[in-house]
Amino acid sequence: MSSSSQHAAEYRDVRLSYSPSLPKLLTQLRISLLITTYQTGHLIVLHARQNQLKYTFHQFERAMGVAYRPDCIAVCTAREVWFARNAPELAANIEPLGRHDACYLARTTHFTGDISAHESAWVGNELWIVNSLFSCLCSLHPYYSFVPRWRPPFISTLVPEDRCHLNGLAIVNGQPKYVTALGETDTHQGFRDVRETGGCIMEVPSGRVVSRGLAGPHSPRVYNGGLFVLNAGHGRLETVDPSTGSRKTIADLQGFSRGMAIHRGLAFIGLSKIRSTWSGIPLADRREELKCGLAVVDLHTGNHIAQFDITAGVDEVFNVTVLPGITAPFFSGPLAEQDSGQPMWAIPPG
Repeated sequence: MSSSSQHAAEYRDVRLSYSPSLPKLLTQLRISLLITTYQTGHLIVLHARQNQLKYTFHQFERAMGVAYRPDCIAVCTAREVWFARNAPELAANIEPLGRHDACYLARTTHFTGDISAHESAWVGNELWIVNSLFSCLCSLHPYYSFVPRWRPPFISTLVPEDRCHLNGLAIVNGQPKYVTALGETDTHQGFRDVRETGGCIMEVPSGRVVSRGLAGPHSPRVYNGGLFVLNAGHGRLETVDPSTGSRKTIADLQGFSRGMAIHRGLAFIGLSKIRSTWSGIPLADRREELKCGLAVVDLHTGNHIAQFDITAGVDEVFNVTVLPGITAPFFSGPLAEQDSGQPMWAIPPG
């Protein structure tokens, strides 16, 4: 099926298609999905109803990393982090009645300035962010733009120079465990000179380099004790042995792979077309066949079992998030009137 998004129409004509297996899969797993397309600033909410894929678009300024917990969704943007709180008591009263099982409303924001916020995750009650501009992991504080929490050992000082393009973060047992960077470099945007082969995965907090030689690594994830990574410049999903650094390809992907969520043995992977500035990477040889959207890969077999394609209007995806146990979320962002014409208010009872 294909269609044009009405919610995104005032910004650009965005056209979508998807495999029939995708809504069936979302229904079977009882999940919904969030996808950010920072090129246009949208957060896309996907869910299934009666074997059809339903979607809404929500405008932010350069939406990138998303961190989910049942009571709150944090969205990293160009200069701030937005927090959308779940108001489940409102969900049942949203028209059409009885359709939604969660209601996320934008409530607060933290102004960081432009820190090139990439992936983010909840660490206890704190939001940790991959602060690419300052080459560190950081958290938020009401008095400061951000609080540095960790940086790679080869980064000598905290300056806004995007020295290694730190980008991905894996959480294990509630704590940061692995990060990805495009280079082990300590000069202003030094990663650009080595990104075809200089990418690495590092352990946190030790800083030990787990694996080297990747091209544009993104989105490290740990599932059932295994470490997975997107070797984006090669268009591959790989598994990594942290003790030896060796990697094994699980699946080839039809896009620059960035953004991954793993749920019940399935990897939901963001795909992007590549910019001209990435001409030196191996994936550039496949430029004409690359897609923008989402691929669902079975980690056990490497088979592609579902696909979501953005066929016009958007070329790049950044983040993919699974909402487990939520089958039809309602989302109201900071520009709700533009997104859907349906602003929402949450008022204390009494």
